[in-house]
Amino acid sequence: MPQHEARPHLKNSECVCESNRKIQIRIRKFAIAAPNVLRFLEIPSFKVCFCFQHPDGIDWVDSLERNLKTQLSDKYHVASKRHKEDPKLRELLDVGNIGRLEHRMITVVYGPDLVNISHLNLVAFQEEVAKSFSCILFFSGGATQKQTSQCESYPDGMQYLFFGFVNSYTKLKLQVTPEGRIPLKNIYRLFSADRKRVETALEACSLPSSRNDSIPQEDFTPDVYRVFLNNLCPRPEIDNIFSEFGAKSKPYLTVDQMMDFINLKQRDPRLNEILYPPLKQEQVQVLIEKYEPNNSLAKKGQISVDGFMRYLSGEENGVVSPEKLDLNEDMSQPLSHYFINSSHNTYLTAGQLAGNSSVEMYRQVLLSGCRCVELDCWKGRTAEEEPVITHGFTMTTEISFKEVIEAIAECAFKTSPFPILLSFENHVDSPKQQAKMAEYCRLIFGDALLMEPLEKYPLESGVPLPSPMDLMYKILVKNKKKSHKSSEGSGKKKLSEQVSNTYSDSSSVFEPSSPGAGEADTESDDDDDDDDCKKSSMDEGTAGSEAMATEEMSNLVNYIQPVKFESFEISKKRNKSFEMSSFVETKGLEQLTKSPVEFVEYP
Repeated sequence: MPQHEARPHLKNSECVCESNRKIQIRIRKFAIAAPNVLRFLEIPSFKVCFCFQHPDGIDWVDSLERNLKTQLSDKYHVASKRHKEDPKLRELLDVGNIGRLEHRMITVVYGPDLVNISHLNLVAFQEEVAKSFSCILFFSGGATQKQTSQCESYPDGMQYLFFGFVNSYTKLKLQVTPEGRIPLKNIYRLFSADRKRVETALEACSLPSSRNDSIPQEDFTPDVYRVFLNNLCPRPEIDNIFSEFGAKSKPYLTVDQMMDFINLKQRDPRLNEILYPPLKQEQVQVLIEKYEPNNSLAKKGQISVDGFMRYLSGEENGVVSPEKLDLNEDMSQPLSHYFINSSHNTYLTAGQLAGNSSVEMYRQVLLSGCRCVELDCWKGRTAEEEPVITHGFTMTTEISFKEVIEAIAECAFKTSPFPILLSFENHVDSPKQQAKMAEYCRLIFGDALLMEPLEKYPLESGVPLPSPMDLMYKILVKNKKKSHKSSEGSGKKKLSEQVSNTYSDSSSVFEPSSPGAGEADTESDDDDDDDDCKKSSMDEGTAGSEAMATEEMSNLVNYIQPVKFESFEISKKRNKSFEMSSFVETKGLEQLTKSPVEFVEYP
C-alpha cells in the first residue's frame, strides 16, 4: 500500500501473502502508545501487512527504522515467543483475545554482523498469523544466493544488485515524499563525497540534477540506478580490456574477441583441459545473448560495454559457483568424517579478557550455520545458586546458563536439521549446580537431547559413529564423563576425595568454585580446547582445568567423550570412535608434521 494512502480502522489483523518477486523491504512504524511494537513490512517474494487496532487511528512515521529497512536484506532472523516482562507493556500490547500474548509476539533481530544487532518487536492478533509471518520472514531472510540470483525482477546480470547495491537502492526507493516521489537530496546525501560527480551522473541518465528536485518512483528503476552508478563510478579498466582485445575503434567485442578474453584472460591456465575445457564459440554466443541488452548486437555476436559489465556481474563470475550453494554432499558417513562448523568462546561479543558475554550470540551463531558451540560453565555465586557462563579469571561478564540453553533450544534447527554439538568446559564444582545444568538440558531440550546411544551404534570398540543423517534434529553433549570404577564408590567418598579417579582421564583435578575464587595453577591432562594455553599464567586470562563430572552430567554424554590423547597407535588399538581428543593449533600442526598419515586416519 502507498505510504500516503488513508487506512481504515481494522478490527482484525490483515495478513496478505502473495508471490510478487519484489526485491525490496518497506517498513513503517505505527505511532501508538506502545512504541516499537508493530510495522508494515513488504519483503522479498511476499507482501505481509499487520495492522494495529487503535481508537485514534494510525499515523505513519517515515523517518524511523531507516537502518532496518536496508539491514534486513543483509542479515536477520526471527525469534518467536520472546516478550517483555513489564506488566504495563503486556497489558498495552494485549490486543485480540485468541491465544497467549507471548505466542503472538515476534522479535526480528537485524544488523550488519553477529555482534552489532538491534531488535524489532511485533505482535499479531492471532497465534497462527504470528507463526505464518515468522515462517515467511525467516524463509525470505534465509534464501540462498542461488535462489535470489534467479529473481525475475532483475534482468540477467543484475543479480549483483541484490547483494552489492540493494541497500542503497532500497533506501532511496523507500524514502519518498507524500506524492510518492524520490527527493534528489537523498541521493546527494547518500553519495556526499563529490556533489559535482553526482550531478554529472544524474544528467547523464537524463534525470533532474537540482538538489530540490524529485524523481517519480516509476522512473527510478534498477536499470536506471545501475546506469547512474556506472556514470558515478566509471570503470576505466573495462575500456582497457576492450582495447586490449581488439575493440579500439568500435564500442563492442565480437564473439571471437569475447572468447579470447574468457579463455585467455579469465581462465586459470592450470586447469585440466579435459575436465575444464575452454569455452567454444557457440557457448560464448549464449553468454552474449544472455547479457547483451541490445538484441541487434547480440544477434550479430557482439557485446557492448554495458553487456560486458553485466557479464562480469553475473553468476558465471561469482566467487562461489551457484551449484556449490546447495547441499549436495553425502551426509551418511560417520560423524567423525566431517569438518564441523564450530564456534569457540561462543558467548563473547568482544575480546576474551574484558569483552561482554551475550546469550544472543548463541542464537546468532546457530542461525548462521554453526553446528558446534562452546559453553564455559562456572559456579554461580548468587543466592539462587544458578550456574553461569563466562570466561574464567577475566573481566568478561557472566550470563545465565539456563538462558543459554533456552536460546540453543530455540534456534538449534532453524537453519539446518543436522545435529548440534554442545562442547562443555565445565568448571562447576558444585554437585547441586551440575545437577541443575543436567536438569535444564533434559527439560528444555526434551526429546531433542540424545540421552542414549542409537541401537545401531552402541558404544563399543570397532563400531563407527552414527552419521549426520542418523542424528538429525538431535543435540549431543561433550563433557567429561565419570568412569565406572569411580562411580561404584561415589556414595562412600566425599566429592573432593574422588578427584584422582573420577574422570576417564584419571589425572584431572578440581578447580576453584568460580572464576574469581582462587588461582588456577594446576594443569589439566585432558587436551581439551585450551590445554596448552592453560599451562601459561593467569595474566593471559586462561580458565584452568575443569571440575569433575557428576553422575547427572555424565548421563548426558555418549558419542562425544573427551579423553587424554596418548598416541595414534594407542587410539587405533582401542578403536573407540566415541572417544575424542582436542588439540590447540600448535599441537595439531606438530602431530600433522610428525605423523601425517596417522593424523588423517585418526577416527
